[in-house]
Amino acid sequence: MKLTMGKVAGWLGASCGAPDRLVEGYSIDSRSIGPGQLFFALRGPRFDGHQFVGRVLEGGAAGAVVEQPFAAEAPAQWRSALVAVADTRGALQTLGREVRRHWGKRLIAVTGSTGKSTTKEMIGALLGRRLRVLRSPGNLNNDYGLPLALLALEPEHEVAVMELAMSAAGEIARLARLAEPEVGVVTNVAPVHLQFFDSVDSIAHAKRELIDYLTTTGEGTVAVLNEDDERVRKFAEGFPGRVVTFGLSEKAAFRAAQIHASAGVGSAFRVTTPDWEAEFTLPLPGRHNIQNALAAMAAASLFSIPPGEIRHALAEFQGLHQRGEILTLPSEVTVVNDCYNSSPLAMERMLEVLAAWPRARRRVVVAGEMLELGPTSPELHRAIGRRCAQSGVSWLIAVQGDSQFFLEGAAEGGIPPAHLRFFPDAKQAGEFCQALVAPGDVVLVKGSRGVHLETAIELLRVSAVAAGAAPRPNPEPAT
Repeated sequence: MKLTMGKVAGWLGASCGAPDRLVEGYSIDSRSIGPGQLFFALRGPRFDGHQFVGRVLEGGAAGAVVEQPFAAEAPAQWRSALVAVADTRGALQTLGREVRRHWGKRLIAVTGSTGKSTTKEMIGALLGRRLRVLRSPGNLNNDYGLPLALLALEPEHEVAVMELAMSAAGEIARLARLAEPEVGVVTNVAPVHLQFFDSVDSIAHAKRELIDYLTTTGEGTVAVLNEDDERVRKFAEGFPGRVVTFGLSEKAAFRAAQIHASAGVGSAFRVTTPDWEAEFTLPLPGRHNIQNALAAMAAASLFSIPPGEIRHALAEFQGLHQRGEILTLPSEVTVVNDCYNSSPLAMERMLEVLAAWPRARRRVVVAGEMLELGPTSPELHRAIGRRCAQSGVSWLIAVQGDSQFFLEGAAEGGIPPAHLRFFPDAKQAGEFCQALVAPGDVVLVKGSRGVHLETAIELLRVSAVAAGAAPRPNPEPAT
């Protein structure tokens, strides 16, 4: 939202020397800040944004929010452009909350162990058929990303959809207090971030914070919950607002049935709701994406989006980069790029996709370490290795750290030792795959962000391009 420097300073309980100067946008990154934007000089364990204040002001920034001691010692020529506060991170959050309140319309918040980004984008696509929607971009889903997303609200936006992420108890509550959502969507609860939690039940308790902190408006609060997830289903207990459920269970208000393969790698299915029944197609692989679509439908129903508009939006929906992205290389090798992140549940779902892939010559998995699983990590990795064997995987290439336990589980499940490999980094795994893969193979590449498996995919691209034309994104599966 465009504000004057004076309005920003007033909301932050501060002052500035150029109150009439217009702010065109907001940034915490000195490398990408644009002219006329306001810079927040955040401090982190490896950086201090105050070091770059001079650079951003010289580059045309409208001003900078800085800590008070810095402002007191800043050169005189900078001072009119500075807003001095006690804590810049807190100021960013305060400004985001104030902009959200000033905007004053309905906001949907999405959380869950997996699928929240795709669900957020689907909700935005469905609502966008009739309404002007702001979606939190990319992964702006934490205590500095969410305020930046809220600062993009404009008067013309009729609804907002924000993603909330966490790695510790209390984080969702803090984010919900910033965003003040009236509608909360919970995709699922699964074993992620176990390095910071003592059990999956503790994760569920932390996710429930979204439902506990929904903001009451004239239209009331609504919890959109996954009926198929026992822990999420219990979030309805004691909730005073309206509950709308989704899933494959017969008890779900938005329920999918008659699921079958459609053209390409997607699915066709029939949805039954309290108000209508209709057929849909979704050009994304896996039943988990059907559940994401059901969550989006349930949220869209609160805004009276008709099934015909929903059908068109889902049929045209494009998957997110590195989240089930399908690439066919000139060598007729299909790569399923799902390397944005990983967890046991997410791995299981993508192995289901791989097992059902039509006419695959061989099913190859490049599996990176699943991070932040704490003391349970070895056994959770072994379990996925066993699931690889059950899914008909021909080759399993494990990358980094605890991924070595994938191989133990896979060997227990019956994959021949000669078809199991461990590499300490993605580059070596990619180089091995360059020689391994052949026409007709389907290669699933999945791991936590810290493994950087995009390096392996790029090596596969390079070898394919060297052998022929450039790769074609989002094609039909190889035959």
